[in-house]
Amino acid sequence: QVQLVESGGGLVQAGGSLRLSCAASGSIFSIYTMRWYRQAPGKQRDVVATITTGGSTNYADSVKGRFTISRDNAKNTVYLQMNSLKPEDTGVYYCNAQRLSRYYWGQGTQVTVSS
Repeated sequence: QVQLVESGGGLVQAGGSLRLSCAASGSIFSIYTMRWYRQAPGKQRDVVATITTGGSTNYADSVKGRFTISRDNAKNTVYLQMNSLKPEDTGVYYCNAQRLSRYYWGQGTQVTVSS
């Protein structure tokens, strides 16, 4: 069982930056693949960035070159650095931990990008 708590969301102007954090507890953090998802108003929840247990990363095309996912296993935390933010990046950002067929979610943090 993993508990996830996101933080770092807020209101930012287009072109600005935010850094999201997701703190994990309750299990061995390093064994989980970690993902950030985004859910825009009225839309489905989509994966934005992934980091594996080995540190490999993958990004949605819409955020490549602007977002960076990283993890600090010593701090049980995954980060999402978001630069050059656009209004279409607005949404609730969720942290997800996955191992085999088990998935765990945080409560989400709101990111609003004004034009």
